[in-house]
Amino acid sequence: MTKTIAFLGLGAMGSRMAKRLFGGENAVRVWNRSPGPAEALAAQGALVAPTPRAAAEGADVVITMLADDSAARAVWLDSATGALAGLRPDALAIECSTVTPGWIAELHAAAAPRAVVDAPVAGSRPQAEAGQLVFLMGGDAGAVALARETVAPLGAAFHHLGGSGRGARFKLGLNLLLGAQIACLAEVLGALAADGFDEKQAVELIAGTAVASPAAANYGRLMAERRESPMFTVDLIAKDLGYAVEAAAARGLSAPIAEAARSAFKAASAAGFGSENVTALRKLYGQ
Repeated sequence: MTKTIAFLGLGAMGSRMAKRLFGGENAVRVWNRSPGPAEALAAQGALVAPTPRAAAEGADVVITMLADDSAARAVWLDSATGALAGLRPDALAIECSTVTPGWIAELHAAAAPRAVVDAPVAGSRPQAEAGQLVFLMGGDAGAVALARETVAPLGAAFHHLGGSGRGARFKLGLNLLLGAQIACLAEVLGALAADGFDEKQAVELIAGTAVASPAAANYGRLMAERRESPMFTVDLIAKDLGYAVEAAAARGLSAPIAEAARSAFKAASAAGFGSENVTALRKLYGQ
């Protein structure tokens, strides 16, 4: 069935995701705050809209991939240019950004009676490019089924985790686990290097033991090789860890590991590494 899909937010992840929706019977409209990424996709067949509202008008599905709650709120709810103002009553809204459960609740209430699915993803740029993302989905079962059908070219796995906000909540837990591992590993490698161990050898030894996850082994190798070109930036994971702390506090829970990991990444950001890959955290512990 022919669908008109609007994709809003064409950063490192969004541009790769939007590109995979081209072809077949889909008509794809795109919008981005800065024009460059949209123009690049226009050359490949996308229709570029001047505002989120214009992109959403007449669309069957609107997908967003944005930096944070603030960016998502502006794109969806701005009274003049927001996507919700252009969204049909029978259209589907899919929020793929890593945001708070609180924002998802706000969007769900503002969008009613339109269906909203929170569908953040696990994976980075290579997975987005290859259509191998893992979708963590929250919302009504019927809406989730429609969302899954739309984003099928983007993912390798699709998990319906419950009602609205459940996908967002699980994603924050996942990123907390990742951030804690990276923060701990950067500290460990710094200490081992200070004691005269060869970092590459140390990483391979750690990777060969039962204590290392595949993610830890991968990020450890990137640290040891000083590969810091951005895939997932220091600033973004610091934001996610902050959201994890807020989500815990909203439920009356403490989050000491999230607080500690966030503190490390915020220190890396303050040191000037915010736009670099999360592996730049290693720089806090010496070269």
